Parts: sequence; structure tokens; C-alpha cells
Amino acid sequence: MSSEDLADASPVGSQTILRFLPLALRVPERPLVAVAVGWLVAFPVSIALAWLASLAFPHAAQPELKGSPALVLFSVVIFSPLAETLIMGGVLLVLVRLLPESVAILLSAIGWGIAHSLAAPTWGMAIWWPFLIFSTLFVTWRRRSLWPAFLLPMCTHALQNLGPALLIAFGKSL
Repeated sequence: MSSEDLADASPVGSQTILRFLPLALRVPERPLVAVAVGWLVAFPVSIALAWLASLAFPHAAQPELKGSPALVLFSVVIFSPLAETLIMGGVLLVLVRLLPESVAILLSAIGWGIAHSLAAPTWGMAIWWPFLIFSTLFVTWRRRSLWPAFLLPMCTHALQNLGPALLIAFGKSL
């Protein structure tokens, strides 16, 4: 797709409920801005959702990640974003052929929320939101190329996981 085609294309979700998301997430123009905005939109909301879930279900099981600090950091900041983005992208490539982009993005986010809830029941209540952002980035940047379509959500996901991974790996020693 040429830069002229990109300029003429409407932003992802512009005619749907997703139009409330920042334009930087819905137009494939500035990759570093997209990652930064993606993280700034995903992280605080997911933390708020996790907090609300912990208030609503104070005795619910929490996800447990064990291992050396290096293993936890690798698993949560490198491996999980890589593996989950590859899976998410593959599923989204199929979904956008069958459904409108916004529906594909919403189904992806809901699916990831359900998948994470299998590990800890309330985890999916906070996870669906970042995956809405990651899925939006994927669908947006696939208009440009598959490389940024996979890379940008992966980087945003790694940033999303970095703070919690540091807390898990090093606990109160931070």
C-alpha cells in the first residue's frame, strides 16, 4: 500500500465504537508514537481494572510466576509478548478476512481475556483491555506491512509487562 493509499484510508475503527481510541493507535504513521500511546492507554486502565477486580473478588486466585528474576523477566517481558503476539496476529489475520475490523479486534480482546482467566479467574478482567490496544495496533499496522503489525503490539506488550515483571522478579527490593 502506498503512502497515498494510507492517507486516503480511514483510521481503524473510525466508523465504530473503537473511534474513541487515540488516532495514534488507529493510523499507521508514527511507530514510536503508536507504541508510547499504546502503552499509556493500556497500562493505567489495566491496572485500574485489576484493582477493581481485586476489590470485587478479594479471595480470587492470582497468577503465580516462579523462577529466578532473570527467568521471570525473560518469560514475562520477552517470551510472552513474542508468543502471544504471534498467536494474536495469526488469529486476527483470519478474523479480519471474515469480519469487520472492529469486530475482529473486540473478539481478539475478549478471547485473550478468557484465555488469561483460565490461569486465574479475575486476570482476564484486566487483560482484555491491553489486548484491545494490541489488537488495534496489529490491525492498524498490517495496512503498512506484517513486520510492524507484529513488532508494534509486541513492543507495547513488553512495556505493559515490564513494571509487573520487575515487581514479581525483585519484589520489595526495588
